[in-house]
Amino acid sequence: MADSEQPNALESYYFQIKKNRWHWIFQLVCRILLAYAFIVAGMVKILGERFASGLSVIHPMGSYLEALHHTGYYYTFIGYAQILAALLLLIPRTVLVGALLYLPIIVNIWVLSYAVRFVGSYMTSPLMVLANLYLLAWHYDKLKYILPFHRYSKEVSLAKPVKYEKKFPFLFFAGVISTMAFFIWFSLFGHEVMPQNSLSDCKSQFIDTENEEAGFEFCECIHTVGNPLDKCLENLESSRM
Repeated sequence: MADSEQPNALESYYFQIKKNRWHWIFQLVCRILLAYAFIVAGMVKILGERFASGLSVIHPMGSYLEALHHTGYYYTFIGYAQILAALLLLIPRTVLVGALLYLPIIVNIWVLSYAVRFVGSYMTSPLMVLANLYLLAWHYDKLKYILPFHRYSKEVSLAKPVKYEKKFPFLFFAGVISTMAFFIWFSLFGHEVMPQNSLSDCKSQFIDTENEEAGFEFCECIHTVGNPLDKCLENLESSRM
């Protein structure tokens, strides 16, 4: 860092994190898990198979994936983009580029999963977004030079420490576990009603409840009739009145 620039409190904290072995291990685990997820998903698309093929084509997520599967080379292009992002994450010198490519793809998956309440990625997609953001934060020393509040400096990135600190960051990992627990809780209890992935699973959440009949109609609306989720939810609310 140039002599004219002094690190602020946030950057000083960042410098400490970069020297900590546990944080280094955590970012490595994030890279491997994120890469694995996209390699699997990307290969399905490259091989021309429909993702989550077990979903009915009239399921909210199933109908989207069915339409996406029939977009031809666009579907294959998404697969190659996922594989490329995964490989870039695994190469130390290209992690930042991989994380930048990964982010818009996984944010799109997250929003889509929440929009249609898709059980398959309802829990994992927000955790993957957070892991991706952590990788971007880990490479803040490089990332800051493309951000609008950039200040000139001759140094582009920090040198790898000669020896990593071994102090375990209890507060940080407590936050990680708490955040994961929140998203797991939200995926299980955040919505009173979920379409689930099959008619039987959908109906199981209404058995022996006061809204059993209305709930079964909601499930039939989704899995048999094939109406949009919003319309089926509106019908469910109307039946309860």
